Amino acid sequence: MTTTNRSLATGTILHLTDSTKRKWAQGEVREIAAGKLGPDSNLLPAEGKEWDWRLSVASIEAAGDFTPYGGFDRTLTVIAGELLELTIDGSAHAVEALRPLKFAGGSTVAAALPTGDVLALNLITRTGAVRGNVRIVELSKKREQHLFGAQFGVMLQGKATVLRGESEEPLELRDSVIGGEEDSPRISGRGFMAVVSLDLP
Repeated sequence: MTTTNRSLATGTILHLTDSTKRKWAQGEVREIAAGKLGPDSNLLPAEGKEWDWRLSVASIEAAGDFTPYGGFDRTLTVIAGELLELTIDGSAHAVEALRPLKFAGGSTVAAALPTGDVLALNLITRTGAVRGNVRIVELSKKREQHLFGAQFGVMLQGKATVLRGESEEPLELRDSVIGGEEDSPRISGRGFMAVVSLDLP
């Protein structure tokens, strides 16, 4: 999958629907962003397929084997649907909605769909180059969620607004906003967001 050429500037909102939909073995996938990390942990765009991190949303519509990514780490979060069953290197895992699961990209992974199709947020990071973390936060209008450098906020459920200075912009379902150290975006709303953090090892 080729990398989309999208801005990685602080406060940029990445609309999932602007990303090209591509087929994969078990469904379809849209890339949110991909790139590298600079020496100050700043987000840098990738050249073609030369990336150290990639964030995407994929549908899983059929049981089957995942494509292995040797030399990478993966974090998968079910964001729509009820349950995904993964067998990773022979060990069974029941992956419930909004519960991130991290595993080695080179593992042998087979998926089953006991309750039907699911949609998954996928973070892939190059082992030894970038560390990735995904946590799910509940949004509140009383307490804003700040997004700092090398962070993405991915809207999973509900409605929210991105605040920067005096400006406001709506954040639609499954859209992402890029954080930053200077004038960091604040998220106000109701629902759930995935906060994806990248850093150097």
